[in-house]
Amino acid sequence: MWCYRGGSISAEPRINDRIRVPEVRLVGPSGEQVGIVPLAKALELAQEYDLDLVEVAANARPPVCKLMDYGKFKYESAMKAREARKNQAHTVIKEMKLRPKIDPHDYDTKKGHVVRFLKQGDKVKITIMFRGREQSRPELGYRLLQRLASDVEDLGFVESSPKQDGRNMIMVLGPHKKKTEAMAEAREAQAARKAERQGQPVADEDGSVEEPVVEASAEEPAEEPAEA
Repeated sequence: MWCYRGGSISAEPRINDRIRVPEVRLVGPSGEQVGIVPLAKALELAQEYDLDLVEVAANARPPVCKLMDYGKFKYESAMKAREARKNQAHTVIKEMKLRPKIDPHDYDTKKGHVVRFLKQGDKVKITIMFRGREQSRPELGYRLLQRLASDVEDLGFVESSPKQDGRNMIMVLGPHKKKTEAMAEAREAQAARKAERQGQPVADEDGSVEEPVVEASAEEPAEEPAEA
């Protein structure tokens, strides 16, 4: 009976003398199709070009190999993956807790946080916490949630309608703006602030740049001395 005794399976392609097939379908350095050639010939061409022979399609018959600088290829691939992770958008669910009889000032503060979360492209879970006799007045929490949803309707929408969950009432707001859009706008705003601090002209929405205009003060000509 066959038994696997451990060891990780490499995800990297086979290169150069690790390739164990009699012949390959060879692709040149510029992507040109060389054709099916013996493995020895492909390795010889790799040495002539000072490149690596890399197996790019192992399941093809015969396998497809390409002449390339494998070290450079790995570096560029890692940089692309890093940039992709950097720009990847992860929608986060923030949570905001309120009381049914919240003070107007506290309400404005909480609403400000909800506005900020929605502008960032995040969802917001609103929780109304009932205590004691407040549990017999669920309509207070419902009206408060409706009020909040109305106050931020320009930035978000009700993704999950208010529902009772034990002593709490919960509603979820979703942002109108996607996370990627919010991130892009944040980067543009940061770049604009940086350019403003450095005294550089900032581009308008249409891409045009308005240079600062400095008005020169006209000096009055000096009076000529009167003739004697």
